[in-house]
Amino acid sequence: MKPEHKTWLTRGALALALLAALALGWQFARPPADDGAFVRGNGRIEATEVDVAAKAAGRVAEILVNEGDFVKAGDVIAKMDTRAIDAQLAQARAQVANARSARQTALALVAQRKADAVMAAAVLTQRHTELEVAKKTSARSQALLADRATSAQQADEDAARASNAAANVAVAEAQIAASKAAIGAAEAQVAQTDAGIDAANAAADRLKTELEDGVLKAPRGGRVQYRVVQPGEVVGGGGKVVSLLDISDVYMTFFLPEMAAGRVALGSEVRIVLDAARQFVIPAQVSYVASVAQFTPKTVETQSERQKMVFRVKARIDPELLKKYPEQVKTGLPGMAHLRLDAQRDWPAELQVKLP
Repeated sequence: MKPEHKTWLTRGALALALLAALALGWQFARPPADDGAFVRGNGRIEATEVDVAAKAAGRVAEILVNEGDFVKAGDVIAKMDTRAIDAQLAQARAQVANARSARQTALALVAQRKADAVMAAAVLTQRHTELEVAKKTSARSQALLADRATSAQQADEDAARASNAAANVAVAEAQIAASKAAIGAAEAQVAQTDAGIDAANAAADRLKTELEDGVLKAPRGGRVQYRVVQPGEVVGGGGKVVSLLDISDVYMTFFLPEMAAGRVALGSEVRIVLDAARQFVIPAQVSYVASVAQFTPKTVETQSERQKMVFRVKARIDPELLKKYPEQVKTGLPGMAHLRLDAQRDWPAELQVKLP
């Protein structure tokens, strides 16, 4: 045999051996086939995003976190410029003080009007006594005049004094009525000042709330994803300042065909294998299955699959597991979600849980 023929035969044998090795390696490395007990779909790791936003328009005074920082619920994230609100609050507090001072003045006026009423009542009592005396004196004078024991002039004078006493009683009663009216007016003034105090306190409380809203806090724990604005920038009402990633709520969204989705129950076990870390297998559970089918998104690669109707499924990773690996949680990573449809089947060896 010629040397060149031997060379070609050797090269062919090596190529066949290489192809056989690759085929064997693929048999061991490839994911399990969708044989009815298991089904898989590709997706990306996602997490709930939480925006920390300004309630009212204003200038950002300070941002206390950087991208990548971990925060807990209630931590101060940023502060707004509240100098104008501080001035308004000082004015509102001064109005509260003025309203309270006006109330004290109104209460003193009520006390004065009540004292005037007591005095008017005493005067009325005196006028009634004087009237009774004048009536009796006039009656005696009329009797004496009938017996010619007194002069007509004296009888007329006593009658005039009785009439005058009756007029004094009417004046005293009018003073009583005026005192009661004055007390009512003074008490109404007190009520008005009370309303003024309530209004001033309400304005002060509103401004205090605005000051509290000017301190932006994390609504939940997580990791800072973006600083949307920088200190000194002006944002509108509801404008985002910082975006947080809730790393306790991490999931993969993938899509299953109609036949498979109908067999998926909430809580079904899922195994996630990320493209960037194929040596690890992450456990998860089905937390959501769409109730309405949709055409397969373009992220599902093959053209034939894009003709099918599919259901969106979410596989949520256990929050307790995520607490152990906060630094490793990253969103946007592509991977494959393997879902077990038959609970009686064991997971294959390559899909047993493997964690860092």
